[in-house]
Amino acid sequence: MTSTIERNLPHPHFTDAEAGAKEFPDAHARTFNYFVPAKRRPTHYEDVTVEVQPDPRHYLSQGWLYGFSDGRGGYPLEWTALKAWGSDRPVPERYPGSGGRGYDWPALGWHEFRDPNEEWELTLYRYNSNVVRQINANIDTARESKAFEQWNRNWVHFVERHVGAWMHVEQGLGLYLFANANRRAPTNMHNNAISVNSMHRIRFAQDLALYNLSLTDEIEAFDGTAHIATWNSDPAWQGVRMVAEQLTGIDDWCEAIFAANVVFEPLIGELFRSHLVQQAAPGNGDFVTPTVVGAGEYDYASRDLRYTRAMFELLVRDREFSDHNKTLLNQWTATWTGRCLAAARTLQPLWSQPDWKPPRFEDGLDLCKNRFSALLADLELTTPKELKQ
Repeated sequence: MTSTIERNLPHPHFTDAEAGAKEFPDAHARTFNYFVPAKRRPTHYEDVTVEVQPDPRHYLSQGWLYGFSDGRGGYPLEWTALKAWGSDRPVPERYPGSGGRGYDWPALGWHEFRDPNEEWELTLYRYNSNVVRQINANIDTARESKAFEQWNRNWVHFVERHVGAWMHVEQGLGLYLFANANRRAPTNMHNNAISVNSMHRIRFAQDLALYNLSLTDEIEAFDGTAHIATWNSDPAWQGVRMVAEQLTGIDDWCEAIFAANVVFEPLIGELFRSHLVQQAAPGNGDFVTPTVVGAGEYDYASRDLRYTRAMFELLVRDREFSDHNKTLLNQWTATWTGRCLAAARTLQPLWSQPDWKPPRFEDGLDLCKNRFSALLADLELTTPKELKQ
């Protein structure tokens, strides 16, 4: 008979002191609660957007994890002259043992902004794919039905030169204004909204470029390169080109968004797209171009302007810096209104080029001025005297 030898081995002893064995408050919650939602319950957009980009004024106890060569860290608030309440508070001092001590939420008025479009990666992909799918279907249908053969010769020249020239505006502002402002904005809510605006612009420029290639294949007399010379040297476009280049040179990210979406778009973008191209195209036998240009118009009028209005409404009604922000925004309004009106008037010769004329240039410009004035009133800003020019 063999004897059984009992080994004296240590036995595991579970104390339930491990963090994983504890039951924390909200351990089974399906949403986050470290921010104040805009409504009673946080939305999916807020869960995936708010505080994705950290801020040492809240709970980033170790300070910024990255910085610039001059010692500034992360996202300096001085990248815009506008202010939101709490902006003048110093960054909390961080040292060993300080923990996450900072300010009560929210530390800054910047963090109160929520994009009313609730845009994030998934919604961006869905929206843009639907737009591109619809545009491609419209062009394919026009190709199969020989719709391009209905265009008169002057309209072919107009589209190849002037509709094509607009892609330079969209590409320039999307890549060099909005993409740049996206990096400089201080919160993820701003970053998401502005980067979506950038993608709308770049996608619309691509829409126009691909449309240009399709027309080159479908219309024998269509010159797919004519838009380059038009943008570079046509006198009617040099005012718009100058303002577009000035916009891309703005250093203050808030001024860039404001000048582009509040001033440039109502006075120049909508004037060209809605009051020229979309009005003139049907009379000249073209029912396709309005669907392409209309997609870009919808991007701005129904989405990009919507977040812009919400962003600046917070700033002009800020509990601490309302007067400061209104003063500065009124200065920006006066500066860019004069420039944009002068550029808009250089476009006037385009209204006489199609065989079938759109409504008068002055009538279209008056409608744009009225819409612009209403937008300024909504933002509690003063209508500049330049608008009467």
